[in-house]
Amino acid sequence: MGEEEAKKVEEKAPTTKEESPKDVADEKSVIPISDQKDSDLKPSPVDESKAIVPITPPTDPVPEKKASGGSIDRDIVLAKVEEDKKLALVGAWEDNEKSKAENKACKKLSDVDSWEASKKASIESELRAMEEKLEKKKAEYAEKMKNKVAEVHKLAQEKRAMIEAQKGEELLKAEECAAKFRATGHVPTKCFGCF
Repeated sequence: MGEEEAKKVEEKAPTTKEESPKDVADEKSVIPISDQKDSDLKPSPVDESKAIVPITPPTDPVPEKKASGGSIDRDIVLAKVEEDKKLALVGAWEDNEKSKAENKACKKLSDVDSWEASKKASIESELRAMEEKLEKKKAEYAEKMKNKVAEVHKLAQEKRAMIEAQKGEELLKAEECAAKFRATGHVPTKCFGCF
């Protein structure tokens, strides 16, 4: 029982730490800036030698663990390597899935674009066909109208010719009647017309 108490006392002794003089010096030299006000940061115009300058402690490199446990450290390292391997595989899988999704979306967008282009082309060709059909009908209708105009003009010319012919006949009759009345010496009873 006495040995157990001695071991307990020995185990408790190493747990208490003493601060090294270097740590105490570092703590004293560092003055936090965030607690100071703006007016405290401005140096006094009279004495610049007492200005407070913040000092950042140098960063010490992280000490490497020495292999003291042998197989325990090796197991830890192997577990870390295995975990890194899993994380790398998960990251690669994630990148692969993302690229698959992007490629799939790009393909679908390309399909939509080509579908849109083909539909636009078919609609435009349909429109051109309708326009050509309408132009053809318009040309046929214009031709019909021109033919009607020509026919009306022809009929008008014929009517004018008939009227001119009737006028010529009436003038000829009037001249013949006038010559007859002159020859006989009779006066016509009607002013106009010798029928």
